[in-house]
Amino acid sequence: MTTSNSQQHLIIQGADVATRTLKELAQLTQAQGIEQINPHAFRVCHVAQADATIRQTVMARCFSEQLDAAFVPASAKLSDIGLFITDMDSTLITIECIDEIADMQGLKPQVAEITEAAMRGELDFAQSLRKRVALLAGLDERALDRVYNERLQLSPGAESLLAKLHAQGTTTVLVSGGFTFFTERLKQRLGLTHTYANVLEVRDGKLTGQVLGDIVDAEAKRQRLLQHKAELGLQRHQILASGDGANDLRMLSEADWAVAYHAKPVVREQAPYTINFGGLNSILNWFLP
Repeated sequence: MTTSNSQQHLIIQGADVATRTLKELAQLTQAQGIEQINPHAFRVCHVAQADATIRQTVMARCFSEQLDAAFVPASAKLSDIGLFITDMDSTLITIECIDEIADMQGLKPQVAEITEAAMRGELDFAQSLRKRVALLAGLDERALDRVYNERLQLSPGAESLLAKLHAQGTTTVLVSGGFTFFTERLKQRLGLTHTYANVLEVRDGKLTGQVLGDIVDAEAKRQRLLQHKAELGLQRHQILASGDGANDLRMLSEADWAVAYHAKPVVREQAPYTINFGGLNSILNWFLP
């Protein structure tokens, strides 16, 4: 997952961006100037083509100061983005839905441990999902309503990012290894174009502990991206994708604008763009108005 451009800007964002840091990064990258985008985001303009060592130095310095940094093409415009495809749990929303459902059964620690291992890429996702769902057998389906109403929160900046994308006609897709119970509600709430997720089997008002149909795993996410890319006639540089776990890596590999959002180390290491501290709307500052 790499991007290149003859002219690049370095975008620095954070709650407290020190002037000294900006000046030192501008000097390090041989930038032509510094522009303020808003009170918490700055553009270090037309940086020199940095080698890997300089890039690593910049990213490490910013991470240590709880700043998000991105080297972006100088000509990048949000209007070029035709498809935004995103993961749900811990990306578009702040929780892992299955962990919160398990909490209703008093099983959150056991399920969360499996979830974490799967997100780190240590377990096969489909097998881990079926194992976790099996633990939910017998749970009243009303527990799903409680999770949605009481615990589900959108990630900071999710609504403003989507509003901007929808205003320009971008197709927005939510593809999740979670469950349709939540993705369908988010589709209506946020005006998403398409949503895909797993179907929990319910019988007589109780979860059976089974998932119906094929599992939405890493390859399924990738295929959904490729499907919409082909339908819309887009190129890689017109696709924005975000995720946080190993199950998102194949999907992210198909987009030039691949974002590791508050992600596991395995994802941060492979994605060309990372947001570790800010909200999803931080993405907007990478593009020219």
